Amino acid sequence: MPARNKLPVLDRISDQMRAVLDTSAELAPDAYATDAGLEQMRAAYGVERRFWNEGGPTMAETIDTTVATAHGQVAVRCHLPRTGGALPAVVYVHGGGFVLGNLDTHDRIMRALAHESGAAVVGIDYSLSPEARFPVGIEQCAALARHLLDSGEEYGIDGTRLAFAGDSGGAGMSLAATLLLRDQADAGQPPVAVAALALFYGLYGLRDSASRRLLGGPWDGLTTEDLDYYLGCYLADPADAASPYLDCLGADLGRGVPPTFLVSAALDPLHDDSTALAAMLHEHHVICHHEEFDGVLHGFLHNSRMLDAAVVALQHGGAFLRRALDDQN
Repeated sequence: MPARNKLPVLDRISDQMRAVLDTSAELAPDAYATDAGLEQMRAAYGVERRFWNEGGPTMAETIDTTVATAHGQVAVRCHLPRTGGALPAVVYVHGGGFVLGNLDTHDRIMRALAHESGAAVVGIDYSLSPEARFPVGIEQCAALARHLLDSGEEYGIDGTRLAFAGDSGGAGMSLAATLLLRDQADAGQPPVAVAALALFYGLYGLRDSASRRLLGGPWDGLTTEDLDYYLGCYLADPADAASPYLDCLGADLGRGVPPTFLVSAALDPLHDDSTALAAMLHEHHVICHHEEFDGVLHGFLHNSRMLDAAVVALQHGGAFLRRALDDQN
């Protein structure tokens, strides 16, 4: 996509977002460079995220363990904001374009959501691409939800009160895992009730949009070439792009989708994925609260150390989850 077609994004970001970009560039300039090589990019991403994960809420207890899935053992981290009674749980699916990220790179986000929601937040270290490709990660996320329903008491969790949350690629995977659990129940497997979704600037199935044509660049690591790279790593077969677990906008959204909290960033090339999903959920009479944040870029949720918008988004998402899970009492 020729640069001349892009909006002058860096002229439109907030002062706080500009300070975040300057800090990230000092920490690890190759954190989003898809042409730097996968291992170098993963290492830089980890270095840059280490700074953003310092501080934040303190948990009453944190449990690191593993859970068996059909695709092998996966590491999970359970953050409990309090102990002494069975808590509802939020399965958190981290972003990173399906190829980056782990439990450490998103730890502060998970702790903040646990603090704001009052629920245990259980992060999953799903298998990354290209080593594991679609739909492995989604099936691992669904398996974790089933495990919490069956064995949540081992962690102080009430597995009948579950939600999903995620950012970026993890937001789309959260919605996809919810749809997969619904379809598995249709096929005769025991149902797993999902009470709510909190989805932050996700990828839900658009392949072209105004926001993709106008936004994205080296500042956020989401050029057209970057987006193609991530999808190329994720898909084993290009035909899988039409799957309802990747193109969630093409799925049956008229049933089994719980109340949903959507966050979009105004200067994000994936912005229109969220507006399209919000419109479709409203059309299907699904409770949906869509909140757009001005002056910020894709990935801003990480930056709560310096960015007020990230603090507010986490507060509002956590409050939404709290209300939805409380309704399950």
